[in-house]
Amino acid sequence: MPDTTPRPPRNQPWENGWVPDTSRIPGTRRLWLAGTLAVATVAACVTAIVMTDRGVDEASDTSETPVNATLPGLISFGSPSPSTTAPPKGKGGLSSPEPTTKAPPRHSSTPTPSAKPSKPTAPEESSPAPVSRLKSVRAVNYPDRYWRATDDHVALDPITSASAAEDATFKVVNGLAKSSCYSFATADGGYLRHRNFVLRSERDDGSPLFEQDATFCPRPASFSGAVMLESVNYPGRFLRHRNFVVRLESYDHNDLYRRDSAFRVVAGLND
Repeated sequence: MPDTTPRPPRNQPWENGWVPDTSRIPGTRRLWLAGTLAVATVAACVTAIVMTDRGVDEASDTSETPVNATLPGLISFGSPSPSTTAPPKGKGGLSSPEPTTKAPPRHSSTPTPSAKPSKPTAPEESSPAPVSRLKSVRAVNYPDRYWRATDDHVALDPITSASAAEDATFKVVNGLAKSSCYSFATADGGYLRHRNFVLRSERDDGSPLFEQDATFCPRPASFSGAVMLESVNYPGRFLRHRNFVVRLESYDHNDLYRRDSAFRVVAGLND
């Protein structure tokens, strides 16, 4: 509706000579100023909020700015940063003590290899041959020579006579000191035993030493049908021939020793 309020004539001054502006409503200038200030304030708040959100997003993408850091120009109402000093543990502290129970070890089905390869050892024990009445012992690398009991030792000789065949025939019995091993009885009632590491024929004196010296355990040889004979009281020492004399010597990892210590127990020459 148009304004029909009569306006006073502009050319009628007041006492101080000021003529009021009747073309607008009184107080509108202050309203314009207040409105402008309000709009500026709202714009500043919106800008601050946008900047704050952007700063928080940027801070979350980097590890250099902590999450609760205070951005410049704004008051932070974030929670205070945690203390760097950990509370004491145990009964007097706020945290419970950590459990000390360890997880049970995991068992692997794959065997662990040994750190170093095992050193070659002497042949292991083999099943003894059936014990029979009379046997002769023949060298593997000298098949025409046999053990033969002489006056002071057992020689490795060719057998060319009946008397030599009798000296080369023995009764193989269960070991005097170990029943799973061998002892060799001679025709005159003695036994083959080692003395000073030389094999010889002697009478049994009934002593434990004699029984051990006269007992030999069979071990597998490198040749088919042959055995090695290990001393029961000197493990690692085997009967072998050297210069055609049967001796007791330590096992040696070479072909000559393996040939010299391999014997075949055959049917007795004087059976």
